[in-house]
Amino acid sequence: MSDDQLVTKLSSLSVAETVARFSEVLGAKGVNLFGVIDHSGEAHAAGLELRDTKVVIFGAPKAGTPVMEAVPLAALDLPLKVLVWDDEGQTKLTYTAPAALAARWGLSDDLAARLAAIDPLTDAVIAG
Repeated sequence: MSDDQLVTKLSSLSVAETVARFSEVLGAKGVNLFGVIDHSGEAHAAGLELRDTKVVIFGAPKAGTPVMEAVPLAALDLPLKVLVWDDEGQTKLTYTAPAALAARWGLSDDLAARLAAIDPLTDAVIAG
């Protein structure tokens, strides 16, 4: 995936604090937090080293369901995911650009707009 298909934002908080803030923002916006995958925690449990790396999985059925109704294979990219990771002491949030997802699945403008909510959500996380 090329860099123009990804969005990366900087957080002034640690990875753990950013994930906690993400959870708060999702709750306040009425968006479901489906889970957090702790890649680095699992790596450490297996005796391996990995920078602090977590994936936040979230979505809203009212937003995602019409997308999956129109294009069933879009379920491969839904619910939405954001990687929260440590890059040499800088916490970053990285996710697939909504426009890239819309192009991948040939979504109409109306359906593409449903995926674009990831941008203001992540902005709210890093603004805190």
